Amino acid sequence: MYPEETAAPRQQSHEKEKPMMLATVRMTIPSQKSGEVLKILRLLAEHCRYEPGCLSCHLYGDLQEKNVFVLEQVWRAQEDLDLHLRSGEYLNLLLVLEMSLKEPEVRFDTILSSTGMETIEKARSCAR
Repeated sequence: MYPEETAAPRQQSHEKEKPMMLATVRMTIPSQKSGEVLKILRLLAEHCRYEPGCLSCHLYGDLQEKNVFVLEQVWRAQEDLDLHLRSGEYLNLLLVLEMSLKEPEVRFDTILSSTGMETIEKARSCAR
């Protein structure tokens, strides 16, 4: 069973709704440094979850490529992400990225809306 998705609370109608931000960093780390980097990234992810405006923070390992890690964060708004990017915690991530064997992939995506299982159900019911 999948965990339930929790949506960010809707802002009142008189306020302009701000988009959420998705920050994704993908890095390839030398095998001799992967244990050390993994410890740093786990600690960074744990601290990030308690920062104001952080809706989620997850660390993944690529199952197809050895020593490839992906850090994915969702932020309530651009201002929250900006505050995080200026933090000492983010400086630690930048130092880890310097160890990357390849140019790290860094992306910041704006999320205007989000759906879940209802999208699959709707698409599959239209196919019948």
